[in-house]
Amino acid sequence: MIKFEVLVLGQLETNCYLVWDEETKDGLVIDPADDGVAISEELINKGINLVGVVMTHGHFDHSLAALDLKLIYNVPVYINSKDKFLLDRQDETAKHFLKMKIETPNLLKIDKDLEEIEEISFGKSKLEVIKTPGHTPGSVCLYGKEDNLLFSGDTLFKDLRGRTDFKYGSTKKIFVSLKKLMELPEETDVYSGHGEPTSIGREKPRYTL
Repeated sequence: MIKFEVLVLGQLETNCYLVWDEETKDGLVIDPADDGVAISEELINKGINLVGVVMTHGHFDHSLAALDLKLIYNVPVYINSKDKFLLDRQDETAKHFLKMKIETPNLLKIDKDLEEIEEISFGKSKLEVIKTPGHTPGSVCLYGKEDNLLFSGDTLFKDLRGRTDFKYGSTKKIFVSLKKLMELPEETDVYSGHGEPTSIGREKPRYTL
């Protein structure tokens, strides 16, 4: 069974998820926001054995602590290679949106390409990788079928979809992605990259017209 905790971190209030297998305590950090120390302290408090760091997409507010966690725990970093260009310029975009200078060494490499991976296993649990381009070219969602939960990144929010007004975004593609998500069971709980949780059943009328 999958257990998880959400940490709301950074100026953009990103939802960082600590996700672990209840029996083995092996776990993942999904969208490691910008506070590696706080994330690490909570991993220790929970007794979680970190086995991977996963980013649903490459925006800086979902990735700034990834390098810290990789260096501390020596675990692989998972992200879709189609979003590598966003990782490469995260300092620049962080400065633009936060109006402050953030310097992080540009050493983060993709260890596991989510474009080529169908599922991520940790302990006796697993999450299915669902490709959901639109918000960014490499956006993914992570689906726990047995536990009826979905970590949707910035593709699907409560009452909203992800923004597509960046030059690399695509409104057409995100609606294709949303229709794909609406095929999941209605009882699937949705935990997004920002804001409150929702469910597939609650959002379905909006994206199945």
